[in-house]
Amino acid sequence: MTQPPGTEGKFKMSAARILVVDDEPQIRRILRTALTGAGYQVDDARTGEDALRKLRDYRPDLVLLDINMPGMGGLAACEAIRADRNVAIIMLTVHNTEAAKVEALDAGADDFVSKPFSTPELLARIRAALRRVPMAQNAPIRLQVGDLIIDFNARSVTRGSASFHLTPKELELLRYLTQHANEVIPHRELLQTVWGPDYGDQVDYLRAFIKSLRKKIETNPDDPQYITTEPWIGYRFNGTPESL
Repeated sequence: MTQPPGTEGKFKMSAARILVVDDEPQIRRILRTALTGAGYQVDDARTGEDALRKLRDYRPDLVLLDINMPGMGGLAACEAIRADRNVAIIMLTVHNTEAAKVEALDAGADDFVSKPFSTPELLARIRAALRRVPMAQNAPIRLQVGDLIIDFNARSVTRGSASFHLTPKELELLRYLTQHANEVIPHRELLQTVWGPDYGDQVDYLRAFIKSLRKKIETNPDDPQYITTEPWIGYRFNGTPESL
């Protein structure tokens, strides 16, 4: 895991705090070296329990969280972190399947990286997770579409009597779709707007996030009403959002 030539000073301006959570000492050492070299402040934890204790004092901007750990597993730790903190979370997993990715997203992760991974890939994912799509000027904070209420301030959606918390990336994805309601948004446009230029071709990646988002906003995710697929092109948000 070495940095590519010519990138040594590229990220030195970043002062973001990252907490690395992995039970393997070698992985923690490698990640600490790579992330410190990229300009980030880094601390680490061996278990999910250690991570929760460190969160209070270290207050990281992003947590790199291994999914397979003894004691409190990565998914349980992710849910506990997400319930209490507005912090970006990237899950590290050896399982490169859609089911594993959706499971991580359901637990509250913003992203997932499969082991083994390269340093440039990891740094790109970190920049994307830390990035926030700026809210358009005068954009509404709360929207209603049919039986769906979206609260961008509270980062939640309410469907009937059920309420769901959105991860930061789910929120940004939904925000962009509702800002272009009833338009077909190409895969590349969604990926590059929400995650950045490195993500333009990762349609499978976008599909996992759409699947996770549909679980929260659709009555029947397998027959979606709000976010529909335009085959081979992209996605459309159906309805006319009204500001509340």
